Amino acid sequence: MTVPVKRTREVLVRDDEYPSEFGKQPEERGIPELLELGVINLDKPPGPSSHEVVAWLSRLTGISRIAHGGTLDPKVTGVLPVLLNRAVKVVNFLLNEDKEYVGVMKLHGDIPEEEILRALAMFKGPVYQKPPLRSAVKRILRVRRIYDVKVLEVSGRNVLFWIWCEAGTYVRKFCYDVGLILGVGAHMQELRRVRSGCFTEAEAFTMQEVVDAFEIWKESGDGSFLRKVVKPVEQAVQHLPKVVIRNAAVDAVARGAQLAVPGILRVDAGIRVGDIVAVFTLKGELVAIGKAEMRSEEMVVAKKGIAVKPLAVTMKPGVYPSLWKKRRQSE
Repeated sequence: MTVPVKRTREVLVRDDEYPSEFGKQPEERGIPELLELGVINLDKPPGPSSHEVVAWLSRLTGISRIAHGGTLDPKVTGVLPVLLNRAVKVVNFLLNEDKEYVGVMKLHGDIPEEEILRALAMFKGPVYQKPPLRSAVKRILRVRRIYDVKVLEVSGRNVLFWIWCEAGTYVRKFCYDVGLILGVGAHMQELRRVRSGCFTEAEAFTMQEVVDAFEIWKESGDGSFLRKVVKPVEQAVQHLPKVVIRNAAVDAVARGAQLAVPGILRVDAGIRVGDIVAVFTLKGELVAIGKAEMRSEEMVVAKKGIAVKPLAVTMKPGVYPSLWKKRRQSE
């Protein structure tokens, strides 16, 4: 199967300094801190809707603030990122990540395999889709991109396929359209999401495993299994370009302040104005998600100006000292 290539980004350096004594690396967080900023790669079961699954998890784990990053239909299984507590703030920035699915398409007539292969190949690239009647979004014609699609196996009228597509692509509609092209009709019989952004099927946990991990921790204090199930929120935003900031700038951004260029240490190359970026500490802690107001090259050479406007702040104020207040008072 073809998967997106995650290339190592070039890093542009403006300045450097040592990590602060405050804060801690994400993997060093205690269990309560982990749950405050955690993400679960859940293997959704067939039957319940994504919203029902989240409601069950909330009731079974005792975590009231919880959300999922990408809806799956009730019958569809597979990767469903679930955000906990303050990590919920990044959920909107996961929804637009590309997806991979494996599914079974049922043809309504007998078609030679070579014709099936040709038909699926026609769908690579941009496709026009209108959301189905029961969808939760407005039914307007829109364009989505299918990056790749392959036939894995054909057994009679059953076609096992793999598809890599843009977020918001309706695979059920894709199957229907393939049936139109073939002239016999078709429908989606089964579907499983095997990847959503950086979350993969191989690293997903079932509902039972998630609940067991919480129960073991609550009853015995052993959080080793829970640490495998719940990951730091930082893993959920790996796809975003990074902006690493000074220790003295952390608390200001944590309080919602715009990030000015003097507070920057290094940035990923290739950032454009308007891009969504992740703001990190030197210890690798996510401080906020924001919108770039400058290109990467400007961020490392400009004398002044706003580089990033925060859209969602994940770090609590007070984790790092308010050095910006002291500087303002001394001026």
